[in-house]
Amino acid sequence: MELYKLPKFELPKLKSPRFLKFWRNKFFWLVISTIFISSVCGLLAGALSGSYFYLEVKDHLSKLKIELPEPQVVEKIIEKETVKEYQPQTTQEEKIIQAVKEASPAVVSIVITKDVPIIEQYYISPFEGEWPFSDLQVPQYRQKGTEKKEVGGGTGFIVSKEGMVLTNKHVVLDEEADYTVFTNDGKSFSAKVLAKDPIQDLAILKIAQEKIVNQEGKLSLKEFPQVQLGDSDSLQIGQTVIAIGNALGEFRNTISVGVISGLGRTITASGGGLVETIEDVIQTDAAINQGNSGGPLLNLKGEVIGINTATVLQAQNIGFAIPVNKVKKDIEQVKTLGKIVYPFLGVRYVVVNETIQKENNLPVDYGAWVVKGSQGEAAVFPGSEAEKVGLKEGDIILEFDGKKITSDNSLAKIITQYNPGNKVVLKVLRDGKEKIFQVTLSERSE
Repeated sequence: MELYKLPKFELPKLKSPRFLKFWRNKFFWLVISTIFISSVCGLLAGALSGSYFYLEVKDHLSKLKIELPEPQVVEKIIEKETVKEYQPQTTQEEKIIQAVKEASPAVVSIVITKDVPIIEQYYISPFEGEWPFSDLQVPQYRQKGTEKKEVGGGTGFIVSKEGMVLTNKHVVLDEEADYTVFTNDGKSFSAKVLAKDPIQDLAILKIAQEKIVNQEGKLSLKEFPQVQLGDSDSLQIGQTVIAIGNALGEFRNTISVGVISGLGRTITASGGGLVETIEDVIQTDAAINQGNSGGPLLNLKGEVIGINTATVLQAQNIGFAIPVNKVKKDIEQVKTLGKIVYPFLGVRYVVVNETIQKENNLPVDYGAWVVKGSQGEAAVFPGSEAEKVGLKEGDIILEFDGKKITSDNSLAKIITQYNPGNKVVLKVLRDGKEKIFQVTLSERSE
C-alpha cells in the first residue's frame, strides 16, 4: 500500500425501513389531515375570541378613562448637562438623605493651629580638638524660631444666624492655640471662644458674618445657615440617628448612621488634658471617630438631638453624645449674659450606694457624702454658701429641695435644674440625726 493511499470500501445494500411503508397507507394520511384541520380551526377561533376580548377591555378602559403611567425618569440639568438624579429606594433612606442635606450646610470643621518651636540639629566636638578625638562630633539640638502648625481638629455646628458655633470644650481647651472654622462650602473663618461650660463638655465659639452689598447699595451682614434643635427628652432606644463630623480631622462632613443604644449613661471621659465625669448621656452605635467631637447627632427629621462627645477606643461602635436639651440653656445664657453660669453649693462629695455604705459603714445607702478631694482638697469650699450655713465634712446630704439624691439622680444632676440666687432646703444626716439647712445658691462660671 502506498503512503497516504487508503483502501476502498463498498457499502452493503440496505432494505427500506418499515416505517416508510406508512407513506403508502391511506388511513395514516386520513389521521394527519384531521389533526391539521383541527389545529387550524382552533387557531382561528382563539384569534377571533382574543380580538373580541381585547376590544371589550379597551372599550371599558376608555369608558373608565384609566390611563397607565409612563415610566418616569428624573433628570437634573447642571450647566447644560443632563444628569440622572438618584432616587431613594426606601422611605428611611429618603429621610436620611434629606436630613443630611438640611443639616450639612451648618456643620463646620474646626482646625486647631499653634506656634510650635522649630528644632535645629547641630554638632559639637566634646574634646575641643584634642587628638585623636578631634574629628568626633556629637549631635545637639536647639530651637530656631517657631512656625504655625496644625495640631488638631474637631467639629461644630452653627446654632444662630449670627455665627454662634457649638462644639466640645475639650476641642478648644488650649488657651494659646488659634481656631479656624471651615464651612461646608469651603470658606474659612477665624473663631473666637465666647464661653466654656464649667461642668459639661461644651463650648461656644463665634465667627464673624460676611459683609455684603445689596441691590440698593446698602451694606448688610450675610446670615449663616443654622441647624434645628430637637427634643432629647423624647428619645427612644432603637431610634435611628445620624452622626456628622470631621473624622480623624481629615475627612470633613463624614456621615455615619446607627441607632440609639442606650440612654441615661454616666461616663468618665478624657482627652486634650481634660478628665471629667459626664452624666445622663446618649449611647449610640453610629460611628464616632476622633475629630467627630462636637459634631451633631441628628434624628430622621434633621434635628440635632445630641452633641457627639466621646467614644470607647477599645470597643467597636460605642459612642456617646450629650443630650441637646442640656445645651439650650448654655446658648440662651451666652446670648443674654455673655457667659455660661451654674448654681454653686460648694461641697465635694461621693454619691452613696450599697457598696460605699458597706465599705465605709455608713447608716444609709443613698445621698451625697461630703468628703475631701482625691488630692486632699477641703470637703467644703472656703467662703462658699455651704460653709456659711454650716455644712461640714462627713455630712450626708439626703435631699436637695425635696429631691432624694441617688446614683441615678445625683446632686450634680439635680442642681443644674436651678439658677444662681435660688433658695433651696437641704436635708442632711449628721451623727445619726437629720438636720435642715436653708441655702441660697451662688454662681459658678468658668
